[in-house]
Formats: sequence, structure tokens, C-alpha cells
Amino acid sequence: MKTDTYTDAVIEADPVLPIIRITRDFRATPAQLARAHLDPDLYLRWVGPDGISSRVIVWDARDGGEWSYVSERDGQEFRFRGCFHTVSDERIVQTFTYAGMPDDVTLETLRFVDLGDGRTRLEAQSLCDSIESRDAWLRSGMETGVTEGYAKLDRLLAAGDPA
Repeated sequence: MKTDTYTDAVIEADPVLPIIRITRDFRATPAQLARAHLDPDLYLRWVGPDGISSRVIVWDARDGGEWSYVSERDGQEFRFRGCFHTVSDERIVQTFTYAGMPDDVTLETLRFVDLGDGRTRLEAQSLCDSIESRDAWLRSGMETGVTEGYAKLDRLLAAGDPA
């Protein structure tokens, strides 16, 4: 069976460091992927697993800006927040905190690597506070959220949004 690289994200835990790496290819330009991560209306249309709805509390996508949103499913809320450190079409550096683990702040770096021919590789690295924190993220169901969220992003990109 052939694997479609446009629907499969590779999620890896570093064997020594508290780092999670996610790699995934998209049929999009780096600017389109950056916009999908920075435009709050677009972001809410694809982020997270199927069956979840989200709303923005704060969204200031610029160097030094902050963000916060709430996701809800089956009456349960999940709150997330962070700060944008670097924002460009090639790279986003931000912090990420889940309200259920308020003492764990993750430093995320997203790189959008132009592969040519309208394809871009997303290389994400999340540096967690500890190996235990990293492993808790991996056990949290994040793989489902990443996989289903990126599938929704694929559908948006195929429909021409973001342009």
C-alpha cells in the first residue's frame, strides 16, 4: 500500500533531549503555510482533532505578540496560550502552554522549507521542560490532533485557502 506523504506526519521524540519533532509535506508555498498558522480565522478552521471547536481569546501574530485560544469538545474546554517570538514566511518561533499543565512551557520552532513545485515541508520542533513533560504530550493524544488537523489544512489548501 502506498503512503501519501501529504496526509502522514512523522512525529518523533528525541531519545536524549526533551524534544518532539514533527515533519510533514504540504502542497502549498511557505507563505501559504505561514498564513495558515498566523491568521486566526484560518488557524481555527484546521487546528486540532475532528469534532473540536475553537475560539480565539487573543491573537497578535507579530514578533513579541501573544496568542490564546480555547478549544471545546463534548462540553470540556482546553485552553492554550503563548507568545510569538519570531514571525516570518519561513519561520515561526513561539511558546506554547496548555492550561492543564500551566507550569510546562514549550518552545516551538516551525520552519517552512520550500521544496519547489508548490510543495513545502513543515519542520516543527517543540522543546519541552523535561522528558516527563515531553512524554505527557506524546501520551495526550497529540498525534490524533496533529494528523486530523493537518488533513483539514490539506482540504483548505486544496480549496485555495489560504491563497
